[in-house]
Amino acid sequence: MKITVVGAGNVGASAAQRIADKELANELILVDVIEGMPQGKGLDMYEATPVEGADTRVIGTNSYDPTANSDIVLITAGIARKPGMSRDDLQATNAGIVKAVTEQVAAKSRNAILIVVSNPLDVMTYVALKVSGFDRRRVIGMAGVLDSARFRTFISMELNVSVEDVSAFVLGGHGDSMVPLPRYSTVAGIPLPDLMDQATIDRLVKRTRDGGIEIVNFLKTGSAYYAPSSAAIQMIEAIVKDKKRILPCAVLLKGEYGIKDVVVGVPIKIGKKGVEEIIQIKLTPEEQAALQKSADGVKANMAKLSI
Repeated sequence: MKITVVGAGNVGASAAQRIADKELANELILVDVIEGMPQGKGLDMYEATPVEGADTRVIGTNSYDPTANSDIVLITAGIARKPGMSRDDLQATNAGIVKAVTEQVAAKSRNAILIVVSNPLDVMTYVALKVSGFDRRRVIGMAGVLDSARFRTFISMELNVSVEDVSAFVLGGHGDSMVPLPRYSTVAGIPLPDLMDQATIDRLVKRTRDGGIEIVNFLKTGSAYYAPSSAAIQMIEAIVKDKKRILPCAVLLKGEYGIKDVVVGVPIKIGKKGVEEIIQIKLTPEEQAALQKSADGVKANMAKLSI
């Protein structure tokens, strides 16, 4: 298995280290435009493998040539949010970056599965899909896994229970219009509405929606990277090990949930082929309306693209 990580910043480097430590790849390529940075970080990671007992060959490079014939490409390149910025504020700059990256990786690895982390996530996934020309099953955005992890964390904190017993589902766009689903969220199989009142659920839902900016406001000069990289690795591991996980991810819909030609987060079965099935769960009219509103917001931003 050969995996490329594009972008050696905080998210990319954290993801690359986890790929190496978990031995998800025989060969790991770390690419960045900054001379010396991917080489230095890549060598540092490689030198950690004897200690970790992980036989992963790590190569840092500024060239896309070593990425040829990658099985999976994780795209993290782009500028990060700062306080006062929304994910949508990044769109124009990051669209150009993701377009250039996708052109390079698609030319070198025509059979790869692309996983996009760059923000605004749903729109950047569409950029990668359009520029690569790949089947929609091989271009997946990491959003719902991260948002669900945040929701799970806040539920665990509120109830003082293990995160292992908490399951949560967040659909829709990766932004203020995301759609956490308390009805499908459980603690040891117990539905969330049976464990806390609506006011508490609403507070946790709001904190989940604001999860990214809460961290941005703490850091001042950057955005989250430990949890986003972990979320991306969960997706990569499901592909590498063909685990058939059911995870909420951003994919292009073609009529599912009554939504067409928009990239939005929905539950999928993810395995060695990428998106192996889009799972259509039953939504209440209110949940469906919220998902449609979220999709409409993504579609409006997609319309602003000039690619």
